[in-house]
Amino acid sequence: MKLLKLSFQNLLHKPLHLTLSLVLFALGAGLIALMVTLNKQITQKFESNLAGIDLIIGAKGSPLQLVLNGLYHLDAPTGNISLQDAKPFLNPNHPLIKKAVPLSLGDSYRGFRIVGTNRDFPELYKAGLKEGVWWDKPMEVVLGSIVASTAKLKLGDTFISSHGLTTDDFNQHEHAPFKVAGILNETGTVCDQLVLTSAESIWEVHEHQAKPALVEEGEDKQDPVATEETHDHEEGEAHDHEHENQADSATLASREITTLLIQFKARNVQTLNLQRNINQNTQLQAATPAIEINRLFSLMGIGFDAIRALAWMIALVSGLSIFISLYNSLKERRQELALLRVLGATPAKLFALIIFEGLIISILGYLAGILIAHLVMHFSSDYLFQLYKYRFDAWQFIREEAVLLLGSLAIGAAAAVIPAIQAYRTDIAKTLSD
Repeated sequence: MKLLKLSFQNLLHKPLHLTLSLVLFALGAGLIALMVTLNKQITQKFESNLAGIDLIIGAKGSPLQLVLNGLYHLDAPTGNISLQDAKPFLNPNHPLIKKAVPLSLGDSYRGFRIVGTNRDFPELYKAGLKEGVWWDKPMEVVLGSIVASTAKLKLGDTFISSHGLTTDDFNQHEHAPFKVAGILNETGTVCDQLVLTSAESIWEVHEHQAKPALVEEGEDKQDPVATEETHDHEEGEAHDHEHENQADSATLASREITTLLIQFKARNVQTLNLQRNINQNTQLQAATPAIEINRLFSLMGIGFDAIRALAWMIALVSGLSIFISLYNSLKERRQELALLRVLGATPAKLFALIIFEGLIISILGYLAGILIAHLVMHFSSDYLFQLYKYRFDAWQFIREEAVLLLGSLAIGAAAAVIPAIQAYRTDIAKTLSD
């Protein structure tokens, strides 16, 4: 205990050297801690939002963009697909598909995306109701917890959506207000930042805009059914059925969705080939989330690895600074060390004294670096939330930070070894005579 106290006092004797070593060490440790913490939380969020989805189907384009938009709601859609093209995958008796969840995207409220879907979507994220009820008819919505708290919406409130992700007044759908029917529990997933409604709501918003133009174009046209007065009863019924089938086909062809989230019944050769078959034989695009996210992580990893390598270089430079500081101070303290030997200190204690000084600098630098890293996350969390609508926990401590502590202690001890060996070899007689 006396050695620790003496080591600390020796460091305080050279405040400028101590400050330089601490700043360098804190900068290196802080950068490493920030990178590993961000990487860990981003990975956790991406994995939690996979939601067991095996395949995503959408419009042709970038498969990574399709996954980011369909699962993480981070990018713009690759486009829409017709409901007619998606119908085979929505068949409940499909031999390969266990669940197909349609998503209609494109509108938003105050930057939060509005998703037209069905009740299977919140089940993917184990999201339950905190208040209210599920949507029961068009233009009713259920809010994610972040949407409700940020937008300060409550049950029964109404709001107007915007086309795209803009927040200006020029692209608002004022003719079709939404009404809040329920609010979801917090899940820690993408569900928290979405406004959920039925696909019919999305269609109604956009078809309502097109309706006046359609009426105007057809004002002077006669109803083709009304002109068939000469047909007999059987011919009239046949015509009606044919007209209904054509109307249904026209509806399916005119209505669109953005993506389909697919869960397989099992993984086999057929499901492995489904993506390739869709991409080669249809006008649709299929992407496997796990593959695309691994590809994204590999791209992100290059940047993270480069910053992490830079941080370790700074930490090593700080270790060199500790070495130089201790080595130079040792020359000035030879008489002090010799007097300690005279007073009964063994060579091992002198060795430990210098090692403790290196360890104290590394521990203080590590603690300062960890604090800086978490403060940076704390003060940038609002900016990250505004940018991505994801909340990052600034004060979540992870196992890698404990590993970083061991690395810091190793650097501090290594930097102090050579000065400690010189202290161990102190020649009492020669030092005192000089």
